[in-house]
Amino acid sequence: MAGCSTSNARTPSPHIAATADYYGTLEPFARDAVYFVLTDRFVNGDPANDQRDQGKSKGPAFFTFDRPVPGAPAGKHANVGYLGGDFKGIVDNADYIRDMGFGAVWVTPIVDNPDEAFTGGDPVKWGGSFTDRGKTGFHGYWGDNFYVLDEHLPSPGLDFRGFTSAMRGHGLDIVLDIVCNHGSPAYTMPKDQPKFGKIYDANWTLLADHQDLPPAKLDPTHNPLHAWYNTGGGLAQLSDINENNPAVLEYFVGAYSQWIDQGAAAFRIDTIPWMPHAYWHSFVQRIRAKHPGFFMFGEAFDYDAKKIAEHTWPQNAGVSVLDFPLKKAIATTFETPGSDYAALVEPLHLIGGPYANPYELMTFYDNHDMARMNASDNGFIDAHNWLFTARGIPVIYYGSEIAFERGAAEHSGNRNYFGTEGIQVAKSHPIHAALARIARVRQASPALQRGLQLNLELHGDRAAFYRVYQHDGVHQVALVLLNKGDASQHFNVSDKLQPGQWRSAFDDRQMTVGSGGALEADVPAHGVQVFLLDTPVTDPGLRRALDTAMAGARRTR
Repeated sequence: MAGCSTSNARTPSPHIAATADYYGTLEPFARDAVYFVLTDRFVNGDPANDQRDQGKSKGPAFFTFDRPVPGAPAGKHANVGYLGGDFKGIVDNADYIRDMGFGAVWVTPIVDNPDEAFTGGDPVKWGGSFTDRGKTGFHGYWGDNFYVLDEHLPSPGLDFRGFTSAMRGHGLDIVLDIVCNHGSPAYTMPKDQPKFGKIYDANWTLLADHQDLPPAKLDPTHNPLHAWYNTGGGLAQLSDINENNPAVLEYFVGAYSQWIDQGAAAFRIDTIPWMPHAYWHSFVQRIRAKHPGFFMFGEAFDYDAKKIAEHTWPQNAGVSVLDFPLKKAIATTFETPGSDYAALVEPLHLIGGPYANPYELMTFYDNHDMARMNASDNGFIDAHNWLFTARGIPVIYYGSEIAFERGAAEHSGNRNYFGTEGIQVAKSHPIHAALARIARVRQASPALQRGLQLNLELHGDRAAFYRVYQHDGVHQVALVLLNKGDASQHFNVSDKLQPGQWRSAFDDRQMTVGSGGALEADVPAHGVQVFLLDTPVTDPGLRRALDTAMAGARRTR
């Protein structure tokens, strides 16, 4: 903060009793920002589990470790083989993640994947998409046994239960990425490969087998091994699991309940629209019958808020979702100098929106399935200042703290190995420093985590809004001021400003604002300021606005 002052400062009036509840959400998980790690690409903590000889005996088409994407231009690289990241690599760097201000780590699927590179489909090439020949299951999304831990991840004393326990010891919960709608690539192989297109139970009994046949050639009526798969559709040769087979629901409820019992604190549901609402409703109800309130969020890769909102409704899955419509606006805003904060107003859906609760959505600007944000360092800093103060639960993809591989798509470096080298770079990087600064403020503020949002100004390079949380004896008003411009901005806020003793969330500087006064502050270029008032809401104008926001935030029909 370059400077701050108050005007018309007088002793505030005595507080009247506050009876109203004001909150965006009471969801406990909302307290934690999420760091998303593609486990194999974070840090290789234990080279002994790398499986570097896996598939080698069958020839160059089959080995799984270190498979560079062909066609890379000079100075660029990407890889579709395993590179060694594991549980130990995450645990060894848990304090690095925690010290940035995160409270949870989302890890990619941990279940067993095939032990060879895929030989079907179209060959992987630089800049390509939906091509899998030569690719491995390093990402974890090609499950063949959903009860068994993939051998690339654990170390002695550090199975999944040990991993989640160790991370909790560092103050971090684990969000587990789960898949129900597809298994591994299943057809177009020159010769059927072990595990591809197959699903096994906990004892390695074969339950399903595509038998290297295209979906239209499957015969579920006469072949029980085909009954687990759909006979239409299909994406990139992936086996498409039949949600109408009752055994499918039983299998996945059993498998994923096991991982909760071993310490998973929340689920991210992969490709939630690819299975019908009825399936997910049953799945979620079954999980929550044993684990009440268990938090889950789905991936519906769609920029239409009305469509993705359906997954949040209690008659459907009744879960949160990744906020793709807001993501689109965030990326555009912070990738583009001179953009307008006004573009972020509509996709917030603060009142009368389609979501069961917009405050429980997972907010982000990129991930492993799209090009990384192509912003300047200042653009990343501005994006983080927004994500950690505006409504929703922030998710940051590993490496974004240094703009790692900015602008790179999947087969162009999006999923490259970060390593201890990246962590060392981060420790002196300006994006990392600014991210940690604002993330720690959110970590300490119930208003920023779960409070209602009231917008005061979102225009040009300037944003100002309140976040307000008042519930169960906790009361806090946060005033957020954002500046994404290249010059310092002066703010003078009097609208709905409650008198009282305000303090800066960054340096605890105290400011007294009297009745009818204003709070003034200079916010530096690409900066943020947060002022906190830890008293009940008494200002009549603020109360009226909060009553309206409280009544309209959550979908009730």
